[in-house]
Amino acid sequence: MRRHIQAFVGATAGLMLASAPALAVSIDFIDLETRVPAASAPVATPTRESAQPEQGAVPREVVAWTGTQAPGNIVVSTEERRLYLVLGDGKALRYGVGVGRPGFEWSGAKTVTNKREWPDWTPPSEMLRRRPDLPRHMAGGPENPLGARAMYLGSSLYRIHGSNEPDTIGQAVSSGCIRMTNEDVSDLYNRVKVGATVTVMR
Repeated sequence: MRRHIQAFVGATAGLMLASAPALAVSIDFIDLETRVPAASAPVATPTRESAQPEQGAVPREVVAWTGTQAPGNIVVSTEERRLYLVLGDGKALRYGVGVGRPGFEWSGAKTVTNKREWPDWTPPSEMLRRRPDLPRHMAGGPENPLGARAMYLGSSLYRIHGSNEPDTIGQAVSSGCIRMTNEDVSDLYNRVKVGATVTVMR
C-alpha cells in the first residue's frame, strides 16, 4: 500500500482545476470556477516521532514530506483521502478526510480566504433545485453539516470543514468539499492562516 501511495504522490507539478458535475443529493458544496487537470503530490511516509492518535476515524500523525510547498500550506490527496499540512524541515501533519464521491472529484490550487468557527450554512441555489427539502439556512452548531470549523477556498463554494458524520471520514461521499472530524478540523483551523495555499490532487 505504501508503495502505491508513494507512486501516486510523486513530484509536485503545476495544477489546473478539473471539471466538477452538478450536485446530486449530498449536502456539501459544488465549485463554479475555472477547471484544471490533476497532478501528483510529493512523497509522504510516516515517522515514529510525534505520532498523535486521534479519536476520529483516521488518526493524524507527523509524516516525512518531500514536497516543495512552504510551511503552512496544505496538500490534499483525494486518492489517499488524506490532507497534509506542511510543517517544514521535511515533515507534514497528515489527517484523514472525506472527499468528493465519483463524478464530483476536482483538483487545483485554491487559497484560504476566510475561516469561521461553527459556521452557518446556506445551501446554494444549485443544491436547492435538486434538494428542495433542505433548509434555506441553518445556524451553526452540532447539527450543522459544516461542523465545528470551516476554511473557505477562494471564491468557490468549496470548503474544508468539519462534519457531524465522522463515519464518512476516509470515504468518497461529498460533492467536492473536504470533510474532517470536528476534532481534526479544529486542530487544523488553529494551525492554518488566511492566505494559505490549498492544493487538491486527484
